[in-house]
Amino acid sequence: MSQLQQPPRAAGLRAWALRLRGRARGRRSERQVAHRLYCALVKQARTERFFRELGVPDTPEGRFEIIGLHAALLLRRLRSEGAEGQALGQALFDLMFDDMDASLRELGVGDLSVGRQVKRLAGQFYARLSALDPVIGTGAASLVEPILRANVWHGAPPPSAAQVAALADYLIVCERRLGGQSGSALLRGEATFAPVAA
Repeated sequence: MSQLQQPPRAAGLRAWALRLRGRARGRRSERQVAHRLYCALVKQARTERFFRELGVPDTPEGRFEIIGLHAALLLRRLRSEGAEGQALGQALFDLMFDDMDASLRELGVGDLSVGRQVKRLAGQFYARLSALDPVIGTGAASLVEPILRANVWHGAPPPSAAQVAALADYLIVCERRLGGQSGSALLRGEATFAPVAA
């Protein structure tokens, strides 16, 4: 047998190893793109106007709600990009809850409680996503407002009607803006949100 020829089994193992390496490289790239999207949504969610002017409580719970709303918008948009977008959405979700886990530990939540807390937050996130999903695309702020009123200001003074309306309008504008962005840009980790109106 010449040196250029490989036994069939060796050639099969080499092909298998190359496929594994390619998958690992693809997952690493996917995580990097998800990280860029997550950084963009967290930066937007930290906009001071949410807390100062719209009255969202500047607490871990309030910040989680605002991050969750932005993540919900991105996940909805990524879903429309087929299998690649859905895989990126899953990577974004995983990254978000890894970050929640780390944040809870930094806040001093004990190791035994962190898993339960993250599971509770994930359940809340899915509940918000399920409630928003059928109404956000309608463009009707009146359908979005009750969901926001029931969840975003929990544990804080009740918001004014204008504050709830402003947040609902903002989410609808963001939904449209993300919808108008190219899929290829999103799949590279580029997302642009709307300005937060006063």
